[in-house]
Amino acid sequence: MKVAGIDDAGRGAIIGPLVIGGILIADKNIPNLVDIGVKDSKRLGTSRREYLSGEIKKLAVEWHVVELSPKEIDNVVETGRKLHKLNRLEAQTMAKVIEALKPDVVYVDASDVVADRFGRHIAERLSFEVEIVSEHKADEKYPVVSAASIIAKVERDEAISRLRQEYGNFGSGYPADSKTLHFLEEWIGKFEYYPDFVRKSWKPAKRLKSKAKSAQTRLL
Repeated sequence: MKVAGIDDAGRGAIIGPLVIGGILIADKNIPNLVDIGVKDSKRLGTSRREYLSGEIKKLAVEWHVVELSPKEIDNVVETGRKLHKLNRLEAQTMAKVIEALKPDVVYVDASDVVADRFGRHIAERLSFEVEIVSEHKADEKYPVVSAASIIAKVERDEAISRLRQEYGNFGSGYPADSKTLHFLEEWIGKFEYYPDFVRKSWKPAKRLKSKAKSAQTRLL
């Protein structure tokens, strides 16, 4: 039997893509993921994740990654309830990964507060029948999802690294990072618009833009 695991990286970031990663592996090889030290990517350092990503790909029958750009995310969440829209976008994208992998059963880390509903939203987008196990904290419970989380995180880290090389060190790209917010504040103050790699629909981005506009108005 072929088993897939799917997880995301960068969901809450304000800079860079949201990455959905999936792996397909024979069920008999899942214990090998544990043997090489696979665990939730958030519990691993950068170099360890990079090493494990290569080892996971050797064990996997196949792996697949989809990057959602800030523009794609903004287009979906600008109208309606942000979290609801983002959940549906993730479900649709995970369905694309499942379509590419063609597993017999798939384990996904549910983004929706109602895990079963998230699984149903994925199933609605599939062209074939597959058993979907949609659970919260699946990346901590199932090695195949932990492996997917590592693949997704490494892909996002590489995307962020390329952006840093071009635009300078803006920190982690998350709104809780003061370095990220400082970068955005300086950028919007200088150029009066955000670059394509920023999620303009995120509240911190809107707040900084409004603050910059108010400051410019006071100077006039």
